[in-house]
Amino acid sequence: MDRLLAMQTFVRVVETGSFSSVAREQNSTQSAVSKQVAALERHLGAKLLTRTTRMLALTDDGERYFEDARRLVAEVSEAEGQLRRGEQQLGGWLRVAASVGFGIRVLRPHVHSFLAAHPGVKIDLKLHDGFIDLVEHGVDVAVRIGNLADSTLVARRIGNIRRAVVASRAYVGSASLGQALPQIPEDLKQHPCIVYTELRSRNLWDFSTPDGSTVSVRVEGPLQTNTSEVVRAAVLDGIGIAYSPTWLFQDLIETGEVKVLLPDWQTKPLPLHLVSPPERRHAAKVRAFGEHLATALAGCAACC
Repeated sequence: MDRLLAMQTFVRVVETGSFSSVAREQNSTQSAVSKQVAALERHLGAKLLTRTTRMLALTDDGERYFEDARRLVAEVSEAEGQLRRGEQQLGGWLRVAASVGFGIRVLRPHVHSFLAAHPGVKIDLKLHDGFIDLVEHGVDVAVRIGNLADSTLVARRIGNIRRAVVASRAYVGSASLGQALPQIPEDLKQHPCIVYTELRSRNLWDFSTPDGSTVSVRVEGPLQTNTSEVVRAAVLDGIGIAYSPTWLFQDLIETGEVKVLLPDWQTKPLPLHLVSPPERRHAAKVRAFGEHLATALAGCAACC
């Protein structure tokens, strides 16, 4: 029995709650994964998991063993990373998560440049606009936009995301022929607005007044979505007005296809964080990727 592999397999089975998920990760079979865990149990002389047709649960011995096993697996991974750093090289898989729009429009070129700088590294890029459990999905580092909920994850703030109130050129043209365009935030209540639901603020849009105070406007509209790419498409289709990160529309703003509204009102930027599970925070690949991304985004027009 490869004891380290068996420990790694056991840790991932507990984290994912599934033998089949780990089998897919290892490009193996569910039976082979089960045999690794069973061999570890025989070696330890203790039952670690109870299995039913619907769920897995740690035994008392399993709970005590799991935390030590997870720490040891992380330490071995870090030791290997330190050795590779000594050889001026990083290697292996780095699992990165981000939202779909940010991943496609901002993160993608920096992933490519990181791979070019570290040819020994391979990146598994997971794009999802909803909540993703980093431990369950084996993610090493995630890029998250917005205020973070309290958690056991380790976070590093690497900047802020600029936002703007935007509408398509066609919407602006039609509004100028009829209803006036918004001149102050309160006017947004008279316009159809597109709401992005993955932020806590949702349809409550915040602005800073010229004297520095804050005003919040609760908007309404015919469409809300949890996907930024749908927000972009809806704006282009003239469905309504959006309050959005400027990176989502930067190319269209530059060509004039999308117009920035309320330019004299300051919009509230969103914090940009890198987050990792505690056992991955010191991994060489995670640190290197974090430094690479922080440096790259320092010159991003949509960040501040």
